[in-house]
Amino acid sequence: MTKILLSLHVLAAIVAIGPVTVAASMFPPAVRQAAPAGVGTAALLHRICRVYAKVGLTVPLLGFATAAAMGVLGSGWLVTSIALTAAAAGILIAFVLPRQEELLGRLKDEQAVDRRSTARLAMFTGVFNLLWATVTVLMIVRPGSTTGA
Repeated sequence: MTKILLSLHVLAAIVAIGPVTVAASMFPPAVRQAAPAGVGTAALLHRICRVYAKVGLTVPLLGFATAAAMGVLGSGWLVTSIALTAAAAGILIAFVLPRQEELLGRLKDEQAVDRRSTARLAMFTGVFNLLWATVTVLMIVRPGSTTGA
């Protein structure tokens, strides 16, 4: 059962988190390049971020189930991963998605979008992506784990 849960957890991470990290990274340049009437690409990228963020909720749920089955819920690497995952989700919910919506609104209203706004969004997106990369490394390396390499 552990192998099935772990496989589902990894697949969910790839399928759900991967598109969010890519689409969120592509969003600021897409906004900068959008003509006032052509917001299609930016709108699509935002929709990908929103939809896959919801699908991404399966990742920690399956992760908790996998950790419980493996008996590693109290391991330091896992607690750290949980905290970093929560931080990444918080950044996505509090900073990335709302700023994307704000910028899309400006484009749809044919208002100018300043580079500072897209740069700030890119910074938050970069932090989000860095947190997920760190969680991925922790999941692979598992320092101090007796169940891994």
